[in-house]
Amino acid sequence: MSRLPRPDARTVAVIAALGALGPLVTLVVWRRQDLLGVVLALLCVLLIMVAGVAASAARQGDSPEPADRPAAAGPPELMPYGIDADTLDALDSRDALRAVRDRRRGPGGLSDR
Repeated sequence: MSRLPRPDARTVAVIAALGALGPLVTLVVWRRQDLLGVVLALLCVLLIMVAGVAASAARQGDSPEPADRPAAAGPPELMPYGIDADTLDALDSRDALRAVRDRRRGPGGLSDR
């Protein structure tokens, strides 16, 4: 038994966008305000969302992932080395700020910068 090939994200996006055009045109032409109108509107929204997600997947597939991402969230000079999140949670905010300032000042009392 052979499996059908899976369509790529661009094809799914185009088919879903064209599929959403049908219910949208039907809603505009018929101007239905009953259960059928609600079902057509929900179908249109669903197909537009599928098209958006497929387009996003196609864009994400085009850009390669960086091989080596840095682990630090910010510049190294702003990171308080030696103080982890648990320590900062345990300390009072004033004590935490004082500890960070003391570490940055160094043993001489002056800033490294």
